[in-house]
Amino acid sequence: MTFSIAGRCARTGMLGAIVTTSSMAVGSRCAWAEPGVGAVLTQHRTDPRLGPMILGEIKRGTAPQAIIDGLEKRDPNLRWRQLAILAADGTGAFFNGTKIVSVAKGRVGRNCVAAGNILRDVAVVDAMVEAFEANEDQDLAERLVRAIEAGAAAGGELRQLKSAGLLVVHRESFPYVDLRVDLNSQPLVELRFLWELYQPQAAAYVVRAVDPDQAPGPA
Repeated sequence: MTFSIAGRCARTGMLGAIVTTSSMAVGSRCAWAEPGVGAVLTQHRTDPRLGPMILGEIKRGTAPQAIIDGLEKRDPNLRWRQLAILAADGTGAFFNGTKIVSVAKGRVGRNCVAAGNILRDVAVVDAMVEAFEANEDQDLAERLVRAIEAGAAAGGELRQLKSAGLLVVHRESFPYVDLRVDLNSQPLVELRFLWELYQPQAAAYVVRAVDPDQAPGPA
């Protein structure tokens, strides 16, 4: 009952993910990213422990597909899960567990990987990848928002969406963008609204943290 996409900006090295679902608080449970490492989405009978664990594997030099292969061998609960993994070099992999009985799909694109389950149509995943690839001139967060909007326009999931999350990391240990809609009848509309408010301030918030003497606005 979730669809999502992880992406990388080849120009800036930013990494991020966006996700939406018909249950609440998806942003806190399903999307993970670390600067210079990668981005991970874990969904369908979600296990939030998988996000940090997979990022740790990437840091140790394990490729996304090899991570999935290893998890399949040692984690019997993985058959309930859906995963999308993107490394900082742009390589990606996805996993659809055998216990996912709904319409589900994953797809690796150019510097992105998308996944979805309980979908109206597998075209949802294709639409996200194609929208992400078509907007390379945009900031990563904008590309991710456009991608998930394209997935919704292609049919989305079978149930009413209720929550969404957008996460982007860059050079610092803290996120460049971390916006969440935890319960809303139109979470993607609300997330778009929040992103457009936040976008003009995103770089300034980083400056306030790392070089406050140079930060614009109030002290």
